[in-house]
Amino acid sequence: MLRLIAVVFALALAQALPPVSLQQPDKLVVPVREACGAGMHRVNGVCVRTHARRAASRCARGVTC
Repeated sequence: MLRLIAVVFALALAQALPPVSLQQPDKLVVPVREACGAGMHRVNGVCVRTHARRAASRCARGVTC
């Protein structure tokens, strides 16, 4: 009975998912414009550290924790 339920569930799940395309994409690399890097974001055209990275830096220096 448990196998029957598992098979019915698998078939229902297979029908609910869209078919997968087997074609390769034209571009394997997606170009990103104006990337600042990990832990950074752009504000008014300038890369600044995110709040979490800034807080971790302050904690490491002993300013606040």
